[in-house]
Amino acid sequence: MRVLVTDDSAFMRRAVCTMLAADPDIEVVGVAQNGKEAVDLAKTLKPDVITLDIEMPEMDGLTALRHIMRTAPTQILMLSSLTTEGSTASLQALKLGAADVLAKDQSDFSMNMSKLQTKLIRIVKALAQSNPHRPSTEPRGTATPTDIPKFRSSQFDLVCIGSSTGGPPVLETILGALPATTHCPIVVAQHMPEIFTRSMAERLDKMCALRVKHVEKREVIEAGYIYLACGGKHMQVHKLSSGKLEARVGTEPAEAVYRPSVDALFSSSAKATAARTLAVVLTGIGADGLKGGQELHKIGGTILAQSQETCVVYGMPKSVTEAGITTACLSPADIGKAISALATTAAAA
Repeated sequence: MRVLVTDDSAFMRRAVCTMLAADPDIEVVGVAQNGKEAVDLAKTLKPDVITLDIEMPEMDGLTALRHIMRTAPTQILMLSSLTTEGSTASLQALKLGAADVLAKDQSDFSMNMSKLQTKLIRIVKALAQSNPHRPSTEPRGTATPTDIPKFRSSQFDLVCIGSSTGGPPVLETILGALPATTHCPIVVAQHMPEIFTRSMAERLDKMCALRVKHVEKREVIEAGYIYLACGGKHMQVHKLSSGKLEARVGTEPAEAVYRPSVDALFSSSAKATAARTLAVVLTGIGADGLKGGQELHKIGGTILAQSQETCVVYGMPKSVTEAGITTACLSPADIGKAISALATTAAAA
């Protein structure tokens, strides 16, 4: 798996190269000090994955990203600072075609290097293996798109969405298509750091007809709202004695690899809303959502998965699809149409 590393910091270039070199399946084929060098090397080296810093002299990461996706498209992993500006730029990068974002904090880099290395290698390998810009002799999966299921407006009490690598632009497509009269409240777990999910909630709130709340502690769940879990923690749904639903954010389950955990969200929803739960599994690495999805399926919940050809990484949707627990595999646009059927109208059932 051939990787081009781009960063204006000599320290970060060395650190990223060292971390990647620890895996025998990864080869660093080039190093760039700025966006212009990255654009030129992308054409000549044709790497499987490019790590791209956002803030660089001569040509910044967003400008370089536009050029690369136009002239030598491949999987691009953005390296972003843990700042509001960095998170805003990262969401823009994902909209422009970057596959994923990895936050870097140079101030405590040495302290968290082992954890960052594990995450970096996992992401790079997943992106290289699922690169839609490169021909492959291996099938990406077995799922084929299916018809949009016809839901009734009163069929569900809650929509739960789990998302990871490549998810933010997909969430924008799905949630941005929902009318303000959508009957069900929606809870979302997106694998991202807290400052990224906060910026994402603000961005979605501006573009969606439904209101979007960033849940950092607890929120009573109401119709007309989308609840985005605070990054780095877990969100679970609880049924109150009054019958209302509440989203609670915390650190449990502590052993969960991904934060927020889609499994934890789905499992809690299985207890709170049971068969009246619509779960959606979007693009992402690994199988987060499978265990919770199986619990939902067992009690009659409905599960939709993103279609294989529209995923940046066909990991999470593949796991639930191959387990035989999905009702349909749909494109993001069609998932939006399916959920839109839950909107209330004068003639609604």
